[in-house]
Amino acid sequence: MTPHTVLRYESGEMEPSGDVLQKIACALDFDVEFFSGDDVDEIHEEAASFRSMAAMTARQRDAALAAGSLAFIFSDWIEREFDLPAPQLELFPEEQPEIAARSLRQFWGLGERPIKNMVHLLEAKGVRVFALTENTRTVDAFSLWRGEQPFVFLNTLKSAERSRFDAAHELAHLVLHHHGGPQGRLAEEQADRFASSFLMPSADVKAVAPRVHTINQVIQLKTRWGVSALAMTYRLHKLGSITDWQYRTFCIRLSELGRDKEPNGMMREQSAIWQKVLTTLWAERKTKSHIADDLHMPVHEIENLLFGLANSQSVTLASFDSGSNLKLVTK
Repeated sequence: MTPHTVLRYESGEMEPSGDVLQKIACALDFDVEFFSGDDVDEIHEEAASFRSMAAMTARQRDAALAAGSLAFIFSDWIEREFDLPAPQLELFPEEQPEIAARSLRQFWGLGERPIKNMVHLLEAKGVRVFALTENTRTVDAFSLWRGEQPFVFLNTLKSAERSRFDAAHELAHLVLHHHGGPQGRLAEEQADRFASSFLMPSADVKAVAPRVHTINQVIQLKTRWGVSALAMTYRLHKLGSITDWQYRTFCIRLSELGRDKEPNGMMREQSAIWQKVLTTLWAERKTKSHIADDLHMPVHEIENLLFGLANSQSVTLASFDSGSNLKLVTK
């Protein structure tokens, strides 16, 4: 059929016939029942915070938002089956990012210690974290509030360290910009400052690394806080642990490696709450296929949203640090 006809279907101007609907379902690999079910809770562009709008096409943005809508469908199904952690976020719309990061750490009882796992921490504090499944590097991550429920979507194609920073960056948007406020570059700069301070508290960095002399020290230090070497370099310079000349030299050296070649890389963080959900369902002989059938969605859509954890029926429960204890109750 012509693109104009498809556009009329998408806009609601014209309803496809039963035969055409079957062909659409086949082409998109969705059950035909999906298209006759309840309306999908669509995400509008202004409701989501994106990190790199300049490098993103409208098509890539809309694809990411559509993937988010599928996550809403899955999340609603899970909420009917389980009592998941309720949101425990403090909002700091008027605070400077560094002060807000320190205040949130205090509110969560994290002190100054490094955060072992950002995804686990967010989930324990009631944030629903999903993988950003669209195959594009231009969409780093995005976040939004859906009513009183916060959501974060992370790009799993990036390095583990950059994904951790993205998680902290999106946390910043949730607590700093919930009621609007700065937009564009200013909002992104504030989120970066929050993330840097939240992941690498100034007191801890100054105590461990009051002075740094070589780039090898930077690479060793980055593993303590689970950040990229570039993020570590920026933080050390901000806190006066390296000079301006060292900062420029280290950045040049690290940029020569390329952003995809993180030195001394760490293991990628995965969801803990979806591990627990899948384990509980599997004990009841409910598989990912059962979920997909209930939602009239392809199995691979669910697998992608869950960081690939649904690829295995045998999953191991994750361990948590004292700041991110996670409880899951079956209804």
